[in-house]
Amino acid sequence: MPNPERIIRLKTVLHRTGLSRSTLYRKIADGTFPRQVSISIHGAGWHESAVNRWVADPAGYRADDSERAAP
Repeated sequence: MPNPERIIRLKTVLHRTGLSRSTLYRKIADGTFPRQVSISIHGAGWHESAVNRWVADPAGYRADDSERAAP
């Protein structure tokens, strides 16, 4: 049985990437970092695999069309 996709929260994303909060959200707006996904009415997180792809190649990461769509 494959592992389900993990959702990680902001604090974990900032720790793993070394980005500041403002830089993270600027990169999301620019399409150079994965968009967050809703996990509740007031909560959001990131797919761990998407963050891992960014960490593997931060300069080459570009969001695909589904990640650029407004939440």
